[in-house]
Amino acid sequence: MIRFSRRTFLGATLLGAAGCNPQKPHEGFLGAMERWNDGAQRLLFRKGKLARDERTLTKIEAFPVYHLADDVPAAPPGWRLQVKGLCARPLSLSVEDLRKMPRTDIRVRHYCVEGWSAVASWHGVRLSEIARIAGADPKARFVEFRSFDATGSEDDDEDVDDGDQEASDEPEREPDAKEVPGSAPAAGRLPYYSCWDRESAEHAQSILAYGMNGRDLMPDHGAPVRLYSGVKLGYKMVKYLTEVIYLPDRSGGYWEDQGYEWFAGV
Repeated sequence: MIRFSRRTFLGATLLGAAGCNPQKPHEGFLGAMERWNDGAQRLLFRKGKLARDERTLTKIEAFPVYHLADDVPAAPPGWRLQVKGLCARPLSLSVEDLRKMPRTDIRVRHYCVEGWSAVASWHGVRLSEIARIAGADPKARFVEFRSFDATGSEDDDEDVDDGDQEASDEPEREPDAKEVPGSAPAAGRLPYYSCWDRESAEHAQSILAYGMNGRDLMPDHGAPVRLYSGVKLGYKMVKYLTEVIYLPDRSGGYWEDQGYEWFAGV
């Protein structure tokens, strides 16, 4: 029988605590467990396995609504969905462009990390079709989805005026990729985004949805276009899409950067 002294036990406890820094969820022990969990979920994932088709819809008023912005986000003028990154033919798509592509309908159960679930019918274009048309490079093993939804409100942007900013001797900074005009809000507002593994993104039940329950997608549920899938938890399904970006390396996400599970399969 193995016996542990009080000193050994306390030492192990302190080492464990040192490895669990909630301010750095992707490092130390927490990071190691995240990588183990992602690997396990990848092994369990089966591209050909479909989520069950549900019969009964949740009443629309009972289907929870979520967005970061204080108010329901509105599409920016001239909105188009940009498909770019490691692809041979970058795309700039309107909703009408998407409607002309082969349509896919799914009715699967939506699972939220908070514990609730609901069912809606969604229609749109498979991401596998988008990848085919754009000529996505096989080296792009990940896909990032960006949104015009962001923390705060549009009034926060208006409060930041060039004339009110203090002079600085520092050289002007090149804008970050997530701050390029039209791709994400600026002025300190945190945009919603998420990154998926390529296999999950091209699952048969992963679509760019422009319709819900037989109608055009409503603003409070992510219009003009949102991501929807039968293989991920709800927070991975980015609403109010602006960009689909094919990447060689994985990035993070609004919730993932705060310690939420990256793979988040169901």
